[in-house]
Amino acid sequence: MDINNLNLDEIIPSENTFLKKYNNIYISEKQKQVLDKYGLNIEKYNNINELIFDIEEYLNESYIELDDLEWVSQTISEYNYYNNTNK
Repeated sequence: MDINNLNLDEIIPSENTFLKKYNNIYISEKQKQVLDKYGLNIEKYNNINELIFDIEEYLNESYIELDDLEWVSQTISEYNYYNNTNK
């Protein structure tokens, strides 16, 4: 939708950017879809650090580049740093 030459789809966050809570871990729907794609069930994790560890382990064992899973790892790690680290 365009109003005065502004694309509202770029300004207003989509449903994939809103975070949903799974066992005290906040992720977007897009991140959950990527985790599901690689068999990483968010429901089994009680701690964000455990999830990050398993994602990194999966990436290290992979023979191909998994850009979408790397993106999830990066965004979750950044969220963890900025929201859960005492500065």
